[in-house]
Amino acid sequence: MTFKMDLIWWYWFITDVLLIAGVAGVPYGIEAAIALNAIQVVHFFMRTPQLSAFPVQVRLAYLALLLVALYPPLHVLYFLIILGTSAMVLFDYCFLARFMSLMPWNHAQRLSWSLLRETFFSKPIDGSVQKS
Repeated sequence: MTFKMDLIWWYWFITDVLLIAGVAGVPYGIEAAIALNAIQVVHFFMRTPQLSAFPVQVRLAYLALLLVALYPPLHVLYFLIILGTSAMVLFDYCFLARFMSLMPWNHAQRLSWSLLRETFFSKPIDGSVQKS
């Protein structure tokens, strides 16, 4: 297990706790997680003022997932979001970042089974999973 106690780790840890609390019935837990994620989006946009910056893309996609899951028939998505966020916090494995690295605007390689396997089954790494 990797426990990097930096600001990014704390953002994800607090988001995870808020989502778990919200799903467990704590009032405004999910809303607080959404607000914290919106702060992350602004923070990372200010560091790299481009929507195309990979850290900004990942946080925008995460925010979109949180907002989509607000729709009552899609509340079950929160369990998947919590699972993914917990993996990020506990093991430094970010499924969403790996998925986003496969978007056509984020890589130059042709999509293949080999690329998918390498993307999703490689060990967690420090830094960005984005490949050029």
